[in-house]
Amino acid sequence: MEPKKAFGLWSAAFLGIGSMVGIGIFIVIGEAGAIAGNLVIYTFIIGGLIALLSGYSLAKLALRYPSRGGVIEYLVHEYGEGFFSGALGVLFYFAQLIGLAAVTKSFGIYAATYTSSGITPFTVNLFAIGILGFFTFVNLLGASIVAKSESYIVIFKLSAITLFVVAALFYIDPHRLVSDETHSLIDMLYALGLVFFAYQGFSVITNSVEDMESPHKTMLKAMMLSIGIVIVLYVMTSIAVIGNLPLSEVVRAKDYALAEAAKPMFGDWGFKIMAAVALISATSAINASLYAATQISYDLAKKGELPKVYEYNVFKSTEGLIVSALLIVPMIIFLNLEEIATVAAIVVLLIQGFVHTGHFLKIKKTRAMPLFVFLASIGTFASAGFALAYTQQKLPLVGWYVLLAFLGAYFLEILLRLATNRTIKKQILWEPEEIEEKLKKMLYDKKIKGSNE
Repeated sequence: MEPKKAFGLWSAAFLGIGSMVGIGIFIVIGEAGAIAGNLVIYTFIIGGLIALLSGYSLAKLALRYPSRGGVIEYLVHEYGEGFFSGALGVLFYFAQLIGLAAVTKSFGIYAATYTSSGITPFTVNLFAIGILGFFTFVNLLGASIVAKSESYIVIFKLSAITLFVVAALFYIDPHRLVSDETHSLIDMLYALGLVFFAYQGFSVITNSVEDMESPHKTMLKAMMLSIGIVIVLYVMTSIAVIGNLPLSEVVRAKDYALAEAAKPMFGDWGFKIMAAVALISATSAINASLYAATQISYDLAKKGELPKVYEYNVFKSTEGLIVSALLIVPMIIFLNLEEIATVAAIVVLLIQGFVHTGHFLKIKKTRAMPLFVFLASIGTFASAGFALAYTQQKLPLVGWYVLLAFLGAYFLEILLRLATNRTIKKQILWEPEEIEEKLKKMLYDKKIKGSNE
């Protein structure tokens, strides 16, 4: 009897919700609000629609190419085992590290609010590097205890945010939700990239396809259900924050605006509680993301995409964990939270855009609706474009960081190809039609052989 699979509809949806509703919303709500003002509420709606379209495209790819490799597997099938897909695979790893840098930096900011000296570059970086070092050590020893507590952390942070939203709705000032003249439609679009960063965890659902009960019935439903629930939660959260804080306060406290918005209802204790929720969410995300980044680097190393140093075992993990952590440290020290979050958002959007564009090369096989895939591609690329346009005005170095990430990934790919002659390989080696053809041929050959005997 075949064992029961781990993920049904709701467990798969809960996996996606838990991955999306993490430290991202604590980072993004203030940063995006500082850009778009009270129009950020509509930015969360548009960002959610783009996430739904992207989720649709990824779900269709996951059903056609059911692999834990997820995005990397789809890129290889779409673009072949060449330099382009290899470079995007390396870039995907870099994106994980940049996202981790944003999470650890956010932890540092929220932790610094508890100190007498307050938020200073030294205290923020000290806490950020400290928590990174701690969870690197935890993962080296084996993170089973933290991993087992993950579901409880997800329930806790969802409950806390929901409670905050419900309570905040009774305190909002409706006048603060009315559009003012200081922010325009273009500001709303400029904030799209950052907002998508808060949604981007939905892709984890595709990685569970091999452990999913009836994936053809479950995958797409779970994807739409999880993103739909998170859209409602994020829109209500943005209403709660914008409705309770003057825009000047949102801009001033942009790195910790969600906690600041709890003050009108619960006073200083409200701030401390929401800051604590942010810290717990950050620790959960750091642990899970460090594990994921290490596994990605290890997986790529086995396939020849990263140096052999990533393969060496250290205690219960690999040396790739240490290399990954060391690469994150300079990002923490030299970049501020807005820069790191924006770079991470743009890189993730561009990778998603390439996945959806490449989907057209396989669309007859995935049987996805071309319009939805087209809109997913346009939505992700456009969001990245608006974010880059904004950075040229406010954060001019960010565009160079994104370009450096792309060029670095491509150069590393070429260098490793020349040095090792290895490539990212497909995990799904045969298309269903090829398997069917092979079975037909085997049955035909067997039938001919039987008749000859």
